[in-house]
Formats: sequence, structure tokens, C-alpha cells
Amino acid sequence: MAKIAIVYFSGYGHTAHQAEAVRRGVAAVSNAEAVMLRIDQDGNLPADLEVLPAYDAIIYGSPTYMGGPAWQFKKFADTSSGLWMRQALKNKVAAGFTNSATVNGDKFSTIQYLFTLSQQHGQIWVGTGLLPSNKKEHGPDHVNWSGGFAGALAISPSDASANEAPRAGDLATAELFGSRVAGFAVQLAAG
Repeated sequence: MAKIAIVYFSGYGHTAHQAEAVRRGVAAVSNAEAVMLRIDQDGNLPADLEVLPAYDAIIYGSPTYMGGPAWQFKKFADTSSGLWMRQALKNKVAAGFTNSATVNGDKFSTIQYLFTLSQQHGQIWVGTGLLPSNKKEHGPDHVNWSGGFAGALAISPSDASANEAPRAGDLATAELFGSRVAGFAVQLAAG
């Protein structure tokens, strides 16, 4: 059984909605199980950082605020330096997702941050593996409408509640992404 941790922060509930879709994707894969580790408003995990080396994969998630991850996620990342010093997460699968109010919103800066964090830990990064929905007839209800390849991207308009956004296409993207990451974790865990 491959164990996947979804470590994320959500300020207003939208990124939590996306994280739940990632979890559903992981759960759809045989021999994979997901644990949600939501970073709280003070930047703390609900569990000790020392639980992370027990996971085969870690999927990182944060909203994009002001061109990068939320400070609460950054606090978690900085706190993980003890794990880095021991290379405790080396060769574990890693991936990332983000959400912001605008179509672009500099989301790639957040994905790039999550990728760099994973590489400092010596992890193996997995992208979405999804083609974009980039034709005239495509919109927010289509898979990978925002065109994320390095990580799963979601758009939650600033006046939308967490019940309204992310929208169907972004949630479907997150599920497919979760399944893809879990599939790699299962393969690596099987040896």
C-alpha cells in the first residue's frame, strides 16, 4: 500500500476544495491511500513533521497569494529544513497544486516554489501529464483549462465561495492529477 500525504494550506476554503479533489483521485487508485495534512492559520501541521518520512509521496498545495505560496505554507517549508539535513524525504514522489482568483495570477511562481522545495529534499517530481483544453469551445468546466503541466492549477473567482469554486474542470483536473501521482507512488512502493 502506497501512502500519500497531501500537505496544504487553504485560506478561504477554495484550496481545501481542490485538495479534497486530489484526495479523491488518490483514493481511486488501487493500493494507494491518502492522508490530508492541512496547515493551520498559524502555519503549523496537525502532526509532527517527523511523520512525513513514512509517506511514499507528498503532494504540496497552497493558494497563490501575491505571486507565491501563502506564508503559512512557507513556514511549513522552512520548518522542514531538519528533514532536509537528514535527507529524510529523498527519493519520495512529490507534486504540487495551487489556486488563485485570476486566470493566470502568477500561479507558476507557486508551482515553481513547490518544485524547488521538493528538489531540495531530493524528491521525484510528477506533473499533471494532461493536455490542455485550449480550443474556443473550452472553458472552466473542462479538464486542464488553465494549462497546468508542472502542477495542477485552479481558478476561484474572488467573489466565489468555496462551494462555487474551484469549478468542475479544475476539480476534475485535481482528481486526475491525484490519480497520476498515486500511480507513480504505487509503482515505486512496489519496487
